[in-house]
Amino acid sequence: MLDVKDFSFLESKNSFDFKGFLIKILSYWKWFIVSLIITFSIAHQVNIRKQKIYGIDTTIAIKEENNQLFTSNTSLIFNWGGTSDKVQSISTILKSRSHNEFVVNELNYFIDYFVKTDYYFQDVFGQVPFKIIPNKAENQLYQTFIKVKFLDEKTYQVSIPFETTSVNVINYSNNTVQPLQVKATNFTKNYRVGEIVSLPFLNWKLELDPNVSFKKGEEVLVRFNSFDETVSRLKSISVEIDEKATSILKLRMEGTNKNRLVDYLNTTIKVLIDKQLDSKNKFAENTIAFIDQTLFAMEDSLNVSGNRLKNFSKNNNVLDIQDKGANFKNQLLILDVEKDEIDRKLSYLNSLKEYLNKSVDYSKLPAPTVVGIAEPNIVQNVAKIIDLSVRRSDLKLSVKGDLFYKDIDNQIGSLKKVLLENISSLRNTLQYDNIKVTDKLNRLESEITVLPEKELEYLNISRKYNLSDNVYNTFLQKRIEASIIKEANLSDIQFIDPAKDIGGGLIGPRTEVNYVTAFFVGLFIPLIIIFIIFFIKNSIQNIDDISVITQIPIIGIVGIKHSESNLSVFERPKSALSESFRAIRSSLQFLYKKKSLSGSKTLMLTSSISGEGKTFCSINIATVFALSEKRTIILGLDLRKPKIFDDFNVKNDVGAVNFLIGQKKLDEVIQKTHIPYLDVITSGPIPPNPSELILGESMKEMMTELKKNYDYIILDTPPVGLVSDALELSQYSDVTLYVVRQNFTKKEMLTLLNNRTKRGELDNISIIFNGYENKAKYGTGYGYGYGYGYGYGYSNGYHEEEAPRGFIARLKKILFK
Repeated sequence: MLDVKDFSFLESKNSFDFKGFLIKILSYWKWFIVSLIITFSIAHQVNIRKQKIYGIDTTIAIKEENNQLFTSNTSLIFNWGGTSDKVQSISTILKSRSHNEFVVNELNYFIDYFVKTDYYFQDVFGQVPFKIIPNKAENQLYQTFIKVKFLDEKTYQVSIPFETTSVNVINYSNNTVQPLQVKATNFTKNYRVGEIVSLPFLNWKLELDPNVSFKKGEEVLVRFNSFDETVSRLKSISVEIDEKATSILKLRMEGTNKNRLVDYLNTTIKVLIDKQLDSKNKFAENTIAFIDQTLFAMEDSLNVSGNRLKNFSKNNNVLDIQDKGANFKNQLLILDVEKDEIDRKLSYLNSLKEYLNKSVDYSKLPAPTVVGIAEPNIVQNVAKIIDLSVRRSDLKLSVKGDLFYKDIDNQIGSLKKVLLENISSLRNTLQYDNIKVTDKLNRLESEITVLPEKELEYLNISRKYNLSDNVYNTFLQKRIEASIIKEANLSDIQFIDPAKDIGGGLIGPRTEVNYVTAFFVGLFIPLIIIFIIFFIKNSIQNIDDISVITQIPIIGIVGIKHSESNLSVFERPKSALSESFRAIRSSLQFLYKKKSLSGSKTLMLTSSISGEGKTFCSINIATVFALSEKRTIILGLDLRKPKIFDDFNVKNDVGAVNFLIGQKKLDEVIQKTHIPYLDVITSGPIPPNPSELILGESMKEMMTELKKNYDYIILDTPPVGLVSDALELSQYSDVTLYVVRQNFTKKEMLTLLNNRTKRGELDNISIIFNGYENKAKYGTGYGYGYGYGYGYGYSNGYHEEEAPRGFIARLKKILFK
């Protein structure tokens, strides 16, 4: 029947041993040092092998600039509208291909200037004492390094290693790449600064940069890149609209060369300002062009009428004629000018209506005020539709697809409808005014028919001349006004902070971040490994592990042997290891005394599995008894795996098995050792039935005989976790020692030991903690036995000093001394 004691799993489970885990972490300090060295080395290599990335900013404002030189009465002034619809448009233009193509072409940014370092090619644009002025209509060597070396301030050398007979050349006038046949040789040729280089694969002029100091012998690698790829790379400029001030744009670029970034940002804004100002002046330019055409057409009419008036004056008395028709002349001039203004307004409105209905590009419309139309709605809407048309043209060239300018088309369509309604309304008013003026002219002309023939002829000639002269002067004045407005116009885009290298701007690689990351990674990796080892390796590490699992007392702690044989106590009697066995001997004496034993005493050593140091402990415990001049014998009862004879240099031909089967007498199987007072009975030949031999009467007889002749009998038995022999032999033992080896014995074995102890299968049992290495690595302990593990500094003079192993141990010994 099962006993409730068999259910060991009902015992308290082991909780996480934080203290043991922390001590184990500290024990692997070498791992952390190696890991940190590796991670810091990697971080250092990353920092020195990667180019530094910089970020440069510039800020612009977009606002409406009105010309303050003119009053509100100036006929050509018009309202361009607010900035709300311009910010997004300008943001799109800055990222557009057409705009960036213009900037790249302006700066020749398809040319790279490099200096070779140990790890990469460093962009040295703006840091070399020269600039390349390429002939864009001729071929340039494509994506191949051209070495430029200055021999002196006026001479430089060009070197190109041609490895094959064919190279690619690019023509930037049409952006085509084609192969070119060359000689497979190292091309080298000297040129003077400013001299035009004209080769089948190279066409440029090199000029010195006065802003950079000259260095003789300096070598620079020049490379011509793809124009389109350069534009694609640079048009990734970041444009952000300020959330608090929507008319503020912040531009940012990142790259490895701050000089290149500064030049590009400032140039792209300058180009944008020029283009925007040109667009803004378009209205004035259209007006000036319209006026110029009108003035050119009127010059002939004015000349003809002037000549007729001059000829008439020569042949007649003009003063007398003027006096008689002066009153009619002034009235006719006023009505003729009024009639001409109305006709011109109607003609402009008819042309504007036809233009709106038939054309899709409204950028060439003249100002309505040029013909005297001051209707605010028409003036403002014409200005807006011209501006929208210009912006639509720019967007259509700069972006693909209709998504970006579809909104502008909608705005233009809406303005067209409003303008057509405004035209219709104003034309009706003008037609009514025209009828009234015509009626007045007809009445006045009927009155002047009563004048004499000469007066009437003069009046008709001067009437045409005065009208042409008045209109010509009016248009001439308007042209002057338009020219002044054009010259005085200001761009709606203004720099707030131009791009400038003021130091700093480094955004990567962040060396300090890399080193901090390396530090934590260097700690984290070994920590994870130790954590895995701590949980996967389910073996006894320290005394706390034993005390948590079992209440069986620990009789002693034995360190690691440093001798080749198991006779550690005999070979080095003053060592700390020997003292740990003497401490065990003292504890055994206490146990024997507690049981009130007299005469011969027996001691059985067993363990969970093979390899835990059971035989090693048996030999050395027996040795300490023998060195105290107590008659001691070791009885090798591990009949399946005998090995106790090797250390004493005795044979295993005969042993306990021979006695148990009745083949030999007891004194025939006992063998003397070279250690005084210590004898040994080896196990002998391996029998087919070891358990049955131990259970026989011969075993009782052997123990009885041995107790008569020896003070201490040490039973070296098989592992109790593998076979049951030790359980059968426990009846002959006064005290049982269970050997637990550090970092070897599994924790579950102690649970099985608890079960056997509770069932009474093992009595008066204690534990030997064997193989203890050091307190730092495996946790709490007492050194090599109770009170003997204080290290080099504290045990000096008490133990035979062992040579420290490793550099750290030797250094510690020197420091303590």
